[in-house]
Amino acid sequence: MNELKLSIDQVNPAVLWGPNNDHFEIIKKQYPKLKIVARGSEVKVIGDERELTLFLEKFDHLVEHVEKFETLNINDVERILGAKVSVPADGATTPDKFASGEVLVFGPNGIMVRARTPNQHRMVDSLSKNDILFAIGPAGTGKTYTAVALAVRALKNKEIKRIILTRPAVEAGENLGFLPGDLKEKIDPYLRPLYDALDDMIPAEKLKLYLENRTIEIAPLAFMRGRTLDNCFVILDEAQNATDMQLKMFLTRMGPSAKFIVTGDVTQIDLPKKQQSGLYTALRILTDIKGIDIVYLSGEDVVRHKLVKRILEAYGDIQN
Repeated sequence: MNELKLSIDQVNPAVLWGPNNDHFEIIKKQYPKLKIVARGSEVKVIGDERELTLFLEKFDHLVEHVEKFETLNINDVERILGAKVSVPADGATTPDKFASGEVLVFGPNGIMVRARTPNQHRMVDSLSKNDILFAIGPAGTGKTYTAVALAVRALKNKEIKRIILTRPAVEAGENLGFLPGDLKEKIDPYLRPLYDALDDMIPAEKLKLYLENRTIEIAPLAFMRGRTLDNCFVILDEAQNATDMQLKMFLTRMGPSAKFIVTGDVTQIDLPKKQQSGLYTALRILTDIKGIDIVYLSGEDVVRHKLVKRILEAYGDIQN
């Protein structure tokens, strides 16, 4: 048996171990073959060499996280250790092997945004090889959230200069004039999910600045007409509510140095019943074009409350 002695005097032990030592208990459960003793700013770990090596790598990441953000929560601990568990319909628990994947964005208060499911990982991989990506799947699969994370990462890495996020405002028929308030107040309700994702990834003051200087632009789809979108990352969300002409208009705005992601859910079309979704056409005619890829997400990718997956299954046989 080998013994490893570590010093954690560079961080606050109360933050590292968590309230009521909750984080410490998770760590011990993740490494049952090791004896871990913590006293003050010292940690002693006893076990075989291989287990100690695995432990040290993950533990260093935990300490680095606390040093950088001065905060740590249970979700952070589980993600860093790869100990996150998901609860399937039968109630059994299985490790989420994607929980410890590459961090796409470090958000405010130490939030780590990752691709958490196989198909979210496919989105990340696909965009490194293609300039247009369609991400198609039901509610709760993280397609929009992952797309926004990829856009924010590209901005932070200075790969692009701007982010443009857009949605069809079908509930108002793309004619917002009858709603009360100024233009921003009229369109914000339709774009709120995009703001919510950005709030998780960019500090409030910086996000406010980005919106004011148009580094990040959020606008209805109709506002894209006539523009050339270059050196930017553009996301069209809720694309199932775009018509053939609107989707064609959007895709042909693409400049030479741009990345486009189109997200949609073909089970939630809000267009008038006699009007076909342009997303169906796009998925049919663009499939074999080099540089365009399609990733289909499913109920297995749902990352909201576990009941969302079961609700989707219950509605599976009902036609819209």
